[in-house]
Amino acid sequence: MGTKPHQNDVESEGAPATPGLDLGRLGDLLGFHLRMAHVAVYRDFAETMAELALTQKQLAVMELLEGNPGSSQIGLAHTLGTDRATMMALVNRLASRNLIERQPSAADRRRLELHLTKAGTAILAQARKLIDKHEQRFITLFARDEMDALLLALKRIYMGN
Repeated sequence: MGTKPHQNDVESEGAPATPGLDLGRLGDLLGFHLRMAHVAVYRDFAETMAELALTQKQLAVMELLEGNPGSSQIGLAHTLGTDRATMMALVNRLASRNLIERQPSAADRRRLELHLTKAGTAILAQARKLIDKHEQRFITLFARDEMDALLLALKRIYMGN
């Protein structure tokens, strides 16, 4: 029977590399640095949104619905680059919290449109205030021209141009 490792003996996934370790090839890999940057932003986001219990994906769905009321699950999944099953779980979770609702389309009754509820709109307004603070913690690390270049470079990676 094994013993449970002590908390300090185990590095959590995505924890920063221990100071002094030679990163070897990792130091030159784009994917490694993207992953480490993602972990830093993700952790800060999770701490920031803890009081509202929203994930990055849930907030993205709510933002998209605010700007595109009546969108379909398939449209949201395509925009966020996720599969239909994952999107269904996200929508179900938000609907169970009464943050979004499904409504039959007036044009095609077989199609369901998604909309923010009043509660969803209120939570989104709160989330945006928190997100602004979260974003500032990272944006302030860069000069404006560096930030513009970084966003352009990241978009090039996932958009392919």
